[in-house]
Amino acid sequence: MDRKAIINDPEHGNKAEAFEAFDDIPTNPNLSRTIGDVINSRYGRRDMLKGMLGVTATTALFGTSAMIAPKQAAAAAGASRYTFDELSWGNDEKHHIAEGYNADILLRWGDPITADAPEFDVMNQTVEAQLKQFGYNNDYVGFTALNDEGTRGLLCVNHEYTNEEVMFPGLGRQDRDGFKGMTKELVDIEMAAHGGSVVEIAQGADGKWALVRDSQYNRRITPFDTEMVLDGPAAGHDRMKTNDDASGLAVIGTINNCAGGMTPWGTYLMAEENFHGYFWTDEVDADGKPDISGQAEAAQMKRYGVPGGWYAWGKYYDRFNIDKEPNMPNKYGWIVEVDPRNPDAKPIKHTALGRFRHEGAETTVSKEGKLVIYSGDDNRFDYQYKYVSGGKITDETAVFGSSLFSDGTLYVARFEEDGVVNWLPLVHGEGPLTAENGFNDQGDVMIDTRIAADLLGATPMDRPEDAQPGPNGTAYLMLTNNTRRTAEQVNAANPRPESSFGHIIEIKEDGEDHAATKGTWSILVKCGDPTIEEVGAQWNPETSENGWFGSPDNAAMDADGRLWISTDQGSGWGKTGKSDGLYALETDGELRGHSKLFFRCPVGGELCGPYFHDSGETLFLAVQHPGTDGTKDFKGFERNSTFEDPATRWPDFDPAMPPRPSVVVVTKQGGGKIAI
Repeated sequence: MDRKAIINDPEHGNKAEAFEAFDDIPTNPNLSRTIGDVINSRYGRRDMLKGMLGVTATTALFGTSAMIAPKQAAAAAGASRYTFDELSWGNDEKHHIAEGYNADILLRWGDPITADAPEFDVMNQTVEAQLKQFGYNNDYVGFTALNDEGTRGLLCVNHEYTNEEVMFPGLGRQDRDGFKGMTKELVDIEMAAHGGSVVEIAQGADGKWALVRDSQYNRRITPFDTEMVLDGPAAGHDRMKTNDDASGLAVIGTINNCAGGMTPWGTYLMAEENFHGYFWTDEVDADGKPDISGQAEAAQMKRYGVPGGWYAWGKYYDRFNIDKEPNMPNKYGWIVEVDPRNPDAKPIKHTALGRFRHEGAETTVSKEGKLVIYSGDDNRFDYQYKYVSGGKITDETAVFGSSLFSDGTLYVARFEEDGVVNWLPLVHGEGPLTAENGFNDQGDVMIDTRIAADLLGATPMDRPEDAQPGPNGTAYLMLTNNTRRTAEQVNAANPRPESSFGHIIEIKEDGEDHAATKGTWSILVKCGDPTIEEVGAQWNPETSENGWFGSPDNAAMDADGRLWISTDQGSGWGKTGKSDGLYALETDGELRGHSKLFFRCPVGGELCGPYFHDSGETLFLAVQHPGTDGTKDFKGFERNSTFEDPATRWPDFDPAMPPRPSVVVVTKQGGGKIAI
């Protein structure tokens, strides 16, 4: 199905659903060796299809007790490390939290965040106001303390994208009719609602957190007007030079900031994910499809999905029109570092970390003190990456704009048949990464990271999203789904054609060192309803009907090294009947693979974040696009949401206000660590 057919498909109720479906079409031409092929080679396709894995193979892949469906008999498991009464699953207009906890709204789209910002007026939005107000569709949340007690700090929040059909009155969907209703004024507001927010928050004597509105730190970071610089091997490269920047060292703004990370020294990393969707061309072929055949970098653009045409920005701004600025897409798809303590410091795009659809940038420290960053490329059949700095973290390097971001090596993962994961270095001149294959220098390798990884033979994965490093050299990879998997690719790791529910892979790095170039891999859980045999889900037998989930997306480690998972089912939540939410997932012992539901979103919303304050007594969550995704499956509503007629008006429940993406702060009633 092509782009136009997907947009006009009545099954897709909003622009986000349509373009998520369009991204189901993989851009990776190197699909001869999927993760399924690795497992089939390791154990044999016939045994996989029949579910006849032997004890040794099953244990090697999944561990001993974690992979038994709840309907099967099992010995009593040990006590859970998560002490809370599990929340019941469901789907309604409100958010829900486990008993004994508060889930308070901290910040909403449009809330003024500076002393001079106007109050939110949803019927009279302006770009000037939005630049001083909290942005739209909050995704990643990070925090860095400003005092020793941790009661004051800076909250750092990504704003991924906008939904014009529930954001602007009287507009409706714009992608189906060529954005005829979009004016430059509305485009400017959209741009101002993207990017990120840095705000100071403080905890009162009652334990409640609130915005410090007159803080000197509060500001917005947007693709509308925030100046940024580039460093690393692609900075100043000829392919980074544009009409407005002959140096190739500067760029305006950042886009589609999904997940992210915080450095050990408290700077904020913003990951640029689906940047391709913002670019535009006026050139079309005989069928009305975008035509990039005349572009010098047509092959590279195709591999990255450029131009996506998700927004009308290219109609009004040359920098988003590839006919006028063909090199501009090369300036997006990076990891951006922000100094939250210095509003005057220009954010930096670190090109040594590679260019792809970064889902996140989760950091950790190696045994030798090196900076390590895990990041997935969120597309079906794309790759998992890891960056390791050359130098160590010291007083001199633990600073904004650190040399650690430019002197390291980017690796891509290959999952071997024997259960080993090899991290392959993306270094110019090594292996196929030479001028003969189009890589004239390390800048080319980083600009075309996907193509370089193709040539190295990395393992195409089932949409790698967040990758959370854990203790003792472990890392947990969220593989959300792969609805393009064919029946011929059925295997033990993904035993379903058109896999809708995803799975989680655990990596154990050699020597318990995150900087290792080799480790082992196993599957922690296969997601979906374990009571439906044909789904093929695998959980610990103690997991209840409330605890299983689909489409793992983001992950977090709390202060006690426990793993928490948030989900993003998109419009597909109707396949489970469950709202997206936050789950506590056991990773060790007899309860390995056991999951419990802690928080769930209002209908149509996706849960992002999550982020634990270092003390473990505060948890920040982000609910984005409430009332939008899959609302045709919401019983009693059963239609697509609009500004005037949304499936929920969360969190205000004001008849004059549409649903508003918001950050939620979770605390334990009476105080204390969460889930302990």
